Amino acid sequence: MANAERPAKSERPSKGEGRGEGRGKRRDREKREEGGDREGGELVERLVAINRVAKVVKGGRRFGFAALVVVGDGRGRIGAGAGKAREVPEAIKKATDQAKRRMMRVPLREGRTLHHDIEARFGAGRVRLRTAVAGTGIIAGGPLRAVFEVLGIQDVVAKSIGSSNPYNMVKAALEAFKKMESPRMVAGRRGRRVNEVLGRKGDEKEKSDD
Repeated sequence: MANAERPAKSERPSKGEGRGEGRGKRRDREKREEGGDREGGELVERLVAINRVAKVVKGGRRFGFAALVVVGDGRGRIGAGAGKAREVPEAIKKATDQAKRRMMRVPLREGRTLHHDIEARFGAGRVRLRTAVAGTGIIAGGPLRAVFEVLGIQDVVAKSIGSSNPYNMVKAALEAFKKMESPRMVAGRRGRRVNEVLGRKGDEKEKSDD
């Protein structure tokens, strides 16, 4: 009787089924959602900072974690987000989701550096970003290096002048990116051609005169 009531071997759940398989499917779905953007590119995530925070309640202090994450596609799109939770993975997930919702487009010169030098600030943080020739690399440290890596910049020189708070530094860099303009954008605003904005037409005329 005991053998008759016991389920057959083929009916028993295998090791890959049930709870473990559900986690795997959910993880694969999250990777597909995180990996693909509107342009079908892969997103790169960088954890910039994570801190333990405390909230004072009636029974004492309740501890949690705050995470700062930057996300980019390596081709001129970037976003930053912050999240808080009782556990580290949940805080990182909240920050990543917020960063993906706030992604912005930054014009890049030759796909490797900035179009022009720029300086911006957010709160007490102030950053100075300078364009660089090919082969220079990323001359920056801390949070700014993570920002440039996910954005896709290969040659840049950056300096943090104000606060070293990673939140202020990242937000100051994003403010600088908002002010970044390519020659095409300037030409469109002025109603001129790109060559006229860059001054190449005058240079060609001087060469022909010579």
